[in-house]
Amino acid sequence: MLKSLTTVPMTQIITIDGPAASGKGTLARRLADHLNYFYLDTGKFYRLVGLEAQARGITPEDDRDAVVEIAQNLADEFTLDMMDNPKLKSDTAGQMASRVAPHPPLRQAILDLQRTLANTPPQGLSGAVLDGRDCGTVICPDAQHKFFITASTETRSKRRFAELQSMGENTSYEDVFADMTERDDRDANRAEAPMRPAENAIVVDTSMLTANQAFELVVENL
Repeated sequence: MLKSLTTVPMTQIITIDGPAASGKGTLARRLADHLNYFYLDTGKFYRLVGLEAQARGITPEDDRDAVVEIAQNLADEFTLDMMDNPKLKSDTAGQMASRVAPHPPLRQAILDLQRTLANTPPQGLSGAVLDGRDCGTVICPDAQHKFFITASTETRSKRRFAELQSMGENTSYEDVFADMTERDDRDANRAEAPMRPAENAIVVDTSMLTANQAFELVVENL
């Protein structure tokens, strides 16, 4: 049985971290709606930078100064409607995000923006739900509630493959699995802000859970 809004402790910041296709995005958006909090997909900032780098023909590993400049410009000119770009959902955007994310100066430019949005949510909302990979460890380490949502690589690859098919992208499950494995390794082993559960995070494995079951479990732990 879900707790009602009147019995869920009001918190300013809730972090939902985890790997791609674990279900964290769906859960975080639903939780934000449930609590009337601001929802922030922190990974979209890196997707925006990655897509811009690709559009300019920049190889992130070879021209770090260029991607840092893109990130700084994004931070200076950011508006919320940038997050509605449909291209941000593509697998290409995800791969590019993972490639630009390791650069420390780039992360710092974006980090300041992420923290500002988390601590002073738009529209006067009283709290924020952050969805990403380092929200509970780096962006908002003092968040009142932290969760790490995960699932097996096979389960996540099947979910991502189905999502890409629904978007009309021509790919195979084998390619999705390979990309997922590569991205997980890159995100978990980068020197700067690696993907891992915060020490005080509640870990939720959604491999055998429905979206409703995962949501109920998280709400019961607020």
